[in-house]
Amino acid sequence: MGGAMSGRVEAVRSQRLRKALAVGVLLAVAMVVALACWRWLPGLYSWLSNAAAVRAFVDEHFALSRLAIVGVNALQIVLAFLPGEPVELASGYAFGLWEGTLLCLVASAVASSVIYWAVRRWGWRLVGVFFDRGSLERFSWLSDARRLELLMLVVFLIPGTPKDFLTYFAGLTKMRFGATLAICTLGRIPSVVTSTVAASAFGDGNYAVAAASVAVAVVLAVAGGLMYRRFESRVRR
Repeated sequence: MGGAMSGRVEAVRSQRLRKALAVGVLLAVAMVVALACWRWLPGLYSWLSNAAAVRAFVDEHFALSRLAIVGVNALQIVLAFLPGEPVELASGYAFGLWEGTLLCLVASAVASSVIYWAVRRWGWRLVGVFFDRGSLERFSWLSDARRLELLMLVVFLIPGTPKDFLTYFAGLTKMRFGATLAICTLGRIPSVVTSTVAASAFGDGNYAVAAASVAVAVVLAVAGGLMYRRFESRVRR
């Protein structure tokens, strides 16, 4: 009994240490970003406000620019506490609707693969760095579902659900890798497209389309939240 209690205490301490390390790294990155913004942001903002210049730059650095946006997007998904919308907007602004969406989906496939196999290897020790037990328990009903993969796809397609967490959660379930990869990639299409459409239209000077896209995204997020609550309560019953 005492050994089990000691083991649990040690596990909690180890978890707290990993979280403290993650927070420390995040703070260090934030400081570097803040310093960089203070030094280069005025000139960068002036350049970014010219969509033609941005698109000419990414065309000039064809391979590097695309590798960079895929890498940043994949890193954002792995570091699940970071918001994904700014990267999706940047993809649409710099590369247009179709290519920007494709690059986001490629990044999602790469990140989802890394997360799946990492969680398979380290389990809750890894997931607990980014999420608490409450997040896991909130979706525990999914792991017991008979049609787990179908339900996961439905949840992924609903706007506003925590897709980065669900990507980690999938690795803790009995879901197969192929199904997980397809769901975590294709299930992001609705949310990615709303961002890339808005940013691409803004870059093209179609401000009415950009504003309409943002409005649609907000409505879908609100409707998706309400839809998910009803869906979850129905499945639980």
